[in-house]
Amino acid sequence: MCGIVGCILNKEVAPTIIESIKKLEYRGYDSVGIATLTDKINVKKGSGKIKEVDDQIHLTEIDGNIGIAHVRWATHGNPTKENAHPHNSCDNKISVVHNGIIENYKELREELEKEGHTFKSETDTEVIPHLIEKYIKQGNDLLHATQKTINKLIGSYALAAISIDEPDKIIGARKESPLIVGVSQNGNFLASDVPAILNETRQVIYLDDNEIIQLEKDKVTVMNNQLEPIEKEVVTIDWNPEMAEKGGYPHFMLKEINEEPQVIKDTLSESPKIKEIVSKFKNFNRICFVACGTSYHASLIGEYLIETQLHIPTEVILASEFEYFQNTLDDHTLVIFITQSGETADTLKALKTAKKVSETLAIVNVVGSSITREADHVIYTRAGPEIGVAATKTYLSQLICIYLLVAHLGENNELIEKIYHISELAEESIKREESIIKIAKKYKAAKDFFYIGRGFNYPTALEGALKLKEITYIHAEGYPAGELKHGPLALIDDGIPVVGILPPGPSYPKTYNNLQEIRARGANMIILGSEDDTQLDDIEDKIVFNPEIDEIIAPLIYIIDLQLLSYHISVEKNIDPDKPKNLAKSVTVV
Repeated sequence: MCGIVGCILNKEVAPTIIESIKKLEYRGYDSVGIATLTDKINVKKGSGKIKEVDDQIHLTEIDGNIGIAHVRWATHGNPTKENAHPHNSCDNKISVVHNGIIENYKELREELEKEGHTFKSETDTEVIPHLIEKYIKQGNDLLHATQKTINKLIGSYALAAISIDEPDKIIGARKESPLIVGVSQNGNFLASDVPAILNETRQVIYLDDNEIIQLEKDKVTVMNNQLEPIEKEVVTIDWNPEMAEKGGYPHFMLKEINEEPQVIKDTLSESPKIKEIVSKFKNFNRICFVACGTSYHASLIGEYLIETQLHIPTEVILASEFEYFQNTLDDHTLVIFITQSGETADTLKALKTAKKVSETLAIVNVVGSSITREADHVIYTRAGPEIGVAATKTYLSQLICIYLLVAHLGENNELIEKIYHISELAEESIKREESIIKIAKKYKAAKDFFYIGRGFNYPTALEGALKLKEITYIHAEGYPAGELKHGPLALIDDGIPVVGILPPGPSYPKTYNNLQEIRARGANMIILGSEDDTQLDDIEDKIVFNPEIDEIIAPLIYIIDLQLLSYHISVEKNIDPDKPKNLAKSVTVV
């Protein structure tokens, strides 16, 4: 879950490469490092966020027109300077950055140490430059030495390597970790994700697993694992550099929440494509969703929608648990994979298995990503780049796609009409920010939160609790309202905040009664409900919505206010909501 960048330019590379790696800090911010080539390998690196390290050692003050850089989310070894990338060979002629997990690194390290190699870090990555050094000393150039090296590796990798003996090229390789190529008139780039290169180019080549890239200033050569050249399509990205900037907001997360009304409109443009995909579906009598994290919560709402509106048996499987359920798939099952990045390792692995027996559909935000190239059908969420680690606008755009899919499957014009009014209702949600700030100030010191809802709004409770956990470090749990009496009610005590999701609809009476049980035990109630609900008049802390938002479409609106609540509690606690501890975006390691 690290980020890598490499580039060859016709000017000093460090200012450009550091700006590029800053755009990948959502992938990890435990440490940062850069290596450039002159008549030697020049390395600067340190532990901490980029700004912290840059203030100390001035990362851009390093010479060279070719370089590689890295931001780290620690896996093997603590987040220290010694474990920060890049890592060099013993002779300091080779430098490497790497994203992924090398599963057999211990065996390789022991073998290399017996041959006289000395290691300076605890990382799995450091075996890579030592292996390349070994094969170069056997008479190979950097390209062939890298090829031999990756053939020894078990696990996942996106890597970039440079050598002082070949100062005009970067060698990259990919397996189960994302790596793209950026092509420009001023030079060429390697990167983990598109935002890193948007300031320089929108011309991108997506690499596939087991492909190797030789990057030169005026030439890009993509090869298979046998070093045979491959013709690859150059894709023009429709994102612009401004979309990956804060635009005057104090944090990306707040900017991305404020973008949600427009994201809804943009994603609605996929409706004709979704209708076309539905027309191509084969016969199926069962649907499975496969996803992780926030995308899993979106999938749970999909399950409620499909079973209530279409009466098709549906289940939701965590991608990391998929291998325990895969034997139930058949050719009458539609499997839907949801992922923001299109590179989530668990989800990608599950897709490759499922497509052998079942029809597959992917709902993805990143055009050209690995999962889009594997699935039978693809629906794109039109959220643009999401930089904040906590998913906000991508979650909402996933929901819009799911609702449109269900509406077209059921030819439900009434539901489609409701969906097309969601953007206006979302704008109303954002206008309630001041009242949400007051609630955030009141509860910023809480140690525990509970979120409850029924039916369609139980997954919203889960997602609301997840957002709070992610960016405030407050313990939070989401529960179906009817389950409280089966254990969790024992935890309810004086002063504990309970967020009740209470839109109008058939589930309202039971949920309201559950909230009264909680209230009787001294909890502080924060209620999300209809503005014409007179039963909420005596609730001090409430967020009220347009009465036309019933329990079926409430997940598309109520979550916006829960995102804002988490954001403002995070700010009140002086936590950076864009970079929560121990987390990173785009989980590309299993």
